Amino acid sequence: MVEIIGVRFKTGGKVYYFSPKDIQFTLEDKAIVETSRGVECGEVVIANRMVDESEIVPPLKEVIRMATPNDMKIVEKNRIKETEAFKICEEKIAFRKLNMHLVDVECTFDNNKLLFYFTSESRVDFRELVKDLAAIFRTRIELRQIGVRDEAKILGGLGICGREFCCKGYLGEFQPVSIKMAKEQGLSLNPTKISGTCGRLMCCLKHEQHSYEELLKITPKVGAFVKTPECKGYVEEVNLITGKLKVMPEKNDVPIYVSREDVKIIKDSQIKVNKEEIKALKELEDK
Repeated sequence: MVEIIGVRFKTGGKVYYFSPKDIQFTLEDKAIVETSRGVECGEVVIANRMVDESEIVPPLKEVIRMATPNDMKIVEKNRIKETEAFKICEEKIAFRKLNMHLVDVECTFDNNKLLFYFTSESRVDFRELVKDLAAIFRTRIELRQIGVRDEAKILGGLGICGREFCCKGYLGEFQPVSIKMAKEQGLSLNPTKISGTCGRLMCCLKHEQHSYEELLKITPKVGAFVKTPECKGYVEEVNLITGKLKVMPEKNDVPIYVSREDVKIIKDSQIKVNKEEIKALKELEDK
């Protein structure tokens, strides 16, 4: 077993493990740590605890120290610098007439690096822009092109449900979502109904997928041939949540409504996404 703390650098960002050494941290404490990007200040979201070594991605780095009031003043100065850098970078992008949209700027705690995140529909030659920014800020400059999902995570906003974007609020990492999930959950395959503000499949499709998979194991699918207490017939409609089925008897045209517990599956059907649906909705799965 190994003692760790969990540190997060952004709201809804990924949680990274560090060794607390002999320091006792509590939730919401600030910790100064070294990452692949340099020295950074993050928030403790998992206090000191013991975990199995199999949960650790080596090497497990040690925290440098608990953040002091002076450290927090440096963080505030860096936030001001990020705001200024954002404005200057936008001016330089316009001056260079580059086809790119600046999304965010980050300054490492030790002021060793400035990171600029941008989106673009094509590759951008930003070498001259890097030179301009390096001459102004006298530090290491790094530009990163990100996708629309990452842009939504950084900027945040409200989803069609009226709540904060899942990716911004609490998702540390993006979960894989597919058109098949939408079909298994009985959702309309209309792009405007199943896509988020980013234009890709909604992350929340993943949240309930496990429950739907379990329900699908015990519920006849549309097209299944079943036996009810009254007759045999084909399933025309299914409500996975309530377990109600609409069955069309094979010998008449009057449908009956039964519960899944009252039917016996003679031959089940399968949920498939046809080629036309895949082609029409492929862009929603792209990152």
